[in-house]
Amino acid sequence: MNERIHSAPDRQQEIYVNGISGIKSPIPFDIVRLEQKAKALITPEAYAYIAGGAGLEDTMQHNRADFNKWRILPRMLRDVEKRDISINLFGKKLPTPILTCPIGVLEMVDKEADLAVARATSKLGIPMIFSNQASVAMEKCAAAMGNQPRLFQLYWSKNNDLVASLVQRAEKCGCDAIVLTLDTTMLGWRTQDLDHAYLPFLKGKGIAQYTSDPVFQKMLELPDDRVVPKPRLNLDAADHLLQVRSKGKIKYMLKAIKTFVSTYSRPSLTWEDISFLREHTKLPIILKGINHPDDAKKAVDYGMNGIIVSNHGGRQVDGAVSTIEMLPSVVEAVNDQIPVLIDSGIRSGADIFKSLALGAKAVCVGRPYVYGLAIDGQRGVETVLKNFIADFELNMGLAGCKNISEINASFLKSTD
Repeated sequence: MNERIHSAPDRQQEIYVNGISGIKSPIPFDIVRLEQKAKALITPEAYAYIAGGAGLEDTMQHNRADFNKWRILPRMLRDVEKRDISINLFGKKLPTPILTCPIGVLEMVDKEADLAVARATSKLGIPMIFSNQASVAMEKCAAAMGNQPRLFQLYWSKNNDLVASLVQRAEKCGCDAIVLTLDTTMLGWRTQDLDHAYLPFLKGKGIAQYTSDPVFQKMLELPDDRVVPKPRLNLDAADHLLQVRSKGKIKYMLKAIKTFVSTYSRPSLTWEDISFLREHTKLPIILKGINHPDDAKKAVDYGMNGIIVSNHGGRQVDGAVSTIEMLPSVVEAVNDQIPVLIDSGIRSGADIFKSLALGAKAVCVGRPYVYGLAIDGQRGVETVLKNFIADFELNMGLAGCKNISEINASFLKSTD
């Protein structure tokens, strides 16, 4: 049963009334302080993995700068006393236009990891996109969610049998769609991670979807003649082995890590491979990572069911276009044939309003909820999402819209 989402004024009143008793939220409302507080509570390696971007991190900065190029143009004397922020997406009515982005290796910031996010999103009726690089298997998260909405992110590995197994598991555990991530066939040049010489997967973290998969488990039984670099033997290497052992039997986990690294992604993936996915699932397929309008048209031509305009939060291509910059042309290209969503750089209710005004049907929020998870676990995720909801509702009403259908580009002004 969803927890009722209070109206934004009720949310404000709750916060201010608590203040009379000296009760303040442990979750900062300011997005900069939210990140700073989370950073102070987690390891430098964890923070780098979550907050870092590719190269000079120019794409991350561009994502934010381009949201600021659009200004909201409010209209006055409109009846907005009763506001409705619900949407219909992929045949389901959702209470808000917000989904959570798939973010891997959440065990780095909270011991309950994906399970805490699953419980938090379920209470609010917000769809969670399960990460392919999760710390908790999708079945465990689904069991905690009841009939609440969820989707599964797929990274296409070198083994098609594994791809088929993952999507079939997603169907069985009640996922509403497959979100195929296209922009990570190789890891971007992530300078903060490189500075720490740290990749969590090499410690057995973030590979729960694999070690729980029957096809992957059979892959571990095969002879292994692959040659991989070996670390220099010292105290750090010994500590690494201890961390690997904490994830399971040492020989099993070492082979699992080696197998994962060798099969994780497939740079040779093309549009022609999409038919394989369609043959192995009846679920809607959403392509995540589309930015070019020609690719958006191809998604329609190949029978895809949705698009997420995304640059992976600036983690893949340094100096890439921003998502809000490309959203209008992608929306125009698909011509309302399939829904277009957006992620990367969304940090406020105003960002959500701008995205919807430019044609997005919904938005995906990423790093902020992870910062909430780092600070206060499940409650932290709930609080961050409630804050986004209230912030958006207030911006919508104050701009002069009483529901999502009234939001359009006439409420924006470009500064370009």
